[in-house]
Amino acid sequence: MNSNWKNRLGLGITSLAVLGAANLFGAASASAEPSAQLVAAAKAEGHLTLMALPRDWCNYGEMIDGFKAKYGIAISDLNPDAGSGDEVEAIRANKGNNGPQAPDVIDVGLSFAPKAKAEGLLAPYKVSTWNTIPAQTKDADGYWYGDYYGVLSFEVNADLVSKVPADWADLQQSDYANAVSLAGDARVSNQAILGVFAAGLSSAHGDMSKAGDAGLQYFAKLNKSGNFVPVIGKEATLAQGTTPIVVRWDYNALGDRDSLKGNPKVQVVVPKTGVVAGVYTQAISAYAPHPNAAKLWMEYLYSDQGQLTWLKGYCHPIRFNDLMANHKVPADLLAKLPPAAAYEKAVFPTVEQQDTFNAVITKQWDRVVGANVK
Repeated sequence: MNSNWKNRLGLGITSLAVLGAANLFGAASASAEPSAQLVAAAKAEGHLTLMALPRDWCNYGEMIDGFKAKYGIAISDLNPDAGSGDEVEAIRANKGNNGPQAPDVIDVGLSFAPKAKAEGLLAPYKVSTWNTIPAQTKDADGYWYGDYYGVLSFEVNADLVSKVPADWADLQQSDYANAVSLAGDARVSNQAILGVFAAGLSSAHGDMSKAGDAGLQYFAKLNKSGNFVPVIGKEATLAQGTTPIVVRWDYNALGDRDSLKGNPKVQVVVPKTGVVAGVYTQAISAYAPHPNAAKLWMEYLYSDQGQLTWLKGYCHPIRFNDLMANHKVPADLLAKLPPAAAYEKAVFPTVEQQDTFNAVITKQWDRVVGANVK
C-alpha cells in the first residue's frame, strides 16, 4: 500500500502507533460466502433484532436493506437513538427473554465490548474474512471485532451559524449561545463520551491523562454560559435549528450534508486540535434469540459488499486496508472521502485509556456539568 492510500485512512502517526501499522497493511484478501448451512439456519429463524442503528448512521439503512434483499430475513431495530451502554444493558436485562426486546447483536464503542465479554454477555464467532481484520481491533477468541471508525467533528447548520467554528475553544464564544449539542447523553453514549474527551484533550493541550476532567470542566463552562443545548443532536434537530451545532462523528455529519441537499446548508469541520478517532465494534449476544441470523449478519457486514456499504456512508471500514490493497474500492467512492490533512492529528485512545476517562465522565457528568441531556 502506498503513502497516498495510508493518508486516505486518516491515520496519523499517533493513531498508527496505537493500532499497529505493521498489522494494518498487507493483509491477504478474503471475501468468502457464508456456508449454505448457515444461510438455511438463519432463514429458518426468519428474523434478526438489531439495536441503536439509525438508518443515517454509517449508511446502515442501505446495509439493512441489502441484507434483507439478499436473504429475505426480517429485521427490527430497537431504539435507534440508544447509546452503547443501553445496548449492553439490553442484553443484560433480557438474558432469559426471547421476545422482541432482546437484541441479537450490538454495535458499541470499543471500550464497551471487553467489559461485556468479561460479564459473559457475548458469544464468540469468527467471520469468513477474520484474517483481514487487524489484530489490534479484535478479540483473539472472536467475542468482538472492530467494524468501522471515524473522527469527531462539528456539524454546523451554516444557514443559522454565520461564523463557523474552527476549534473547540471557539464554541465557548458568545456567538454560539444556545447552539452547541452532543449527539448523545454523555452518561451512556460512546459518541458523546468521546466528544467530552475530545474537548478536554484540546483544553489539556493533548495530555490524555487530564482530558476526562478537562472535558467535564469544558462542558460545565459551556452549560453555564448558555451555549450548551441539553438535547441529543441529530439531523432533524440540526435542520430545525434546535441544535445548530452538533458534535458528531464525521461520517454521520457528512451523511447529513448529503441527505439534506443544501436545505439547510451543512458544513462539517474537523477541529484543529482535540481530533479524536473512535473504533466501533460488533458482537453477538450470548442470549441471542436468533443466533444463526446474527452470524449471517456478521458475515454480510464483513464481506466486501458490507464493508463498501459502510464506506459509502463515510465510515472507514475495518477492512479498508485489505480492500485498498486488492483494488476493490471504486475510484468515485474514494473521491468523496474528506481530505486526508484534516485527520493527520487524529489519536485513537486505547481500551485502557477509554476505561479511565469513561469512568470519570459518566460518573461525574451530573455533578460537574449538571445538564440532563434528552
